Amino acid sequence: MRRFTSAVLSSLLAFAGLTAMASTPAEADTGVEYVALGDSYASGVGAGPYDAASGDCKRSPLNYAHQWAAANPEYTLKDLSCSGATIADVRNNQLSALSSSTNLVTLTVGGNDAQFSSVAQGCLTESDAYCRTATLWMSSYARNQLVDSLASLYTDIKSRAPHALVLVFGYPQVLSPSGTCPVIDLSAAKRTYMNGFADALAEGGQAAAAKAGVYFVDMRKQFAGHGACGSDSWFNDLTNAAAVFHPNAAGYTQGYAARFKAIWG
Repeated sequence: MRRFTSAVLSSLLAFAGLTAMASTPAEADTGVEYVALGDSYASGVGAGPYDAASGDCKRSPLNYAHQWAAANPEYTLKDLSCSGATIADVRNNQLSALSSSTNLVTLTVGGNDAQFSSVAQGCLTESDAYCRTATLWMSSYARNQLVDSLASLYTDIKSRAPHALVLVFGYPQVLSPSGTCPVIDLSAAKRTYMNGFADALAEGGQAAAAKAGVYFVDMRKQFAGHGACGSDSWFNDLTNAAAVFHPNAAGYTQGYAARFKAIWG
């Protein structure tokens, strides 16, 4: 991978459209350490196959951390991401991997704190009115309380890994506005409500990143035109109920990993 001076890397991050309020990140060096943190979107749920040693955390070699690390072998990857992780889980079970020797940290978390799975299930099985109420309620949470919780976590990460570049990868919109969903279809209204909730999660993560002084990677443009139930979906639908509305292999490769590599390496 190319070695960047601090000034060049800072310019590249700004050009790539990242939200940044941090001091200039340290230059990568030979034999550098990369720690990946987060929930199922970070661990690669939906990409498969999973590393048997990761158990219920369901870490896939196709998650964005492993794909980027494979292209940058000078980095030693420690992947602590875990399906189902909340902010508290990341703090209690994953941050111990960080140290002053850590050079790069990536993270996706917050969806479980905002009850994404429960909201999605309600939208799939209940009325349009129920879906609207649920998504509006949790969207308010994502834009308010969640911001402080995420900012506190990001600050903890910086304190444990003071020399690391911290990249927070956000959540994309999940649903195509048109097309038919197999098993259980979704009305146009429900799709709008759920995508609005995804926007709230992205905006909350972005606000928290600015507050804590880390870099936010907005994934919504990268996934545009590839929502679930559309003709070129990068998501699992209800035909894979265990990973519904998580990216599929194309989503992790052409979505997350491609965006990561476009930013750095």
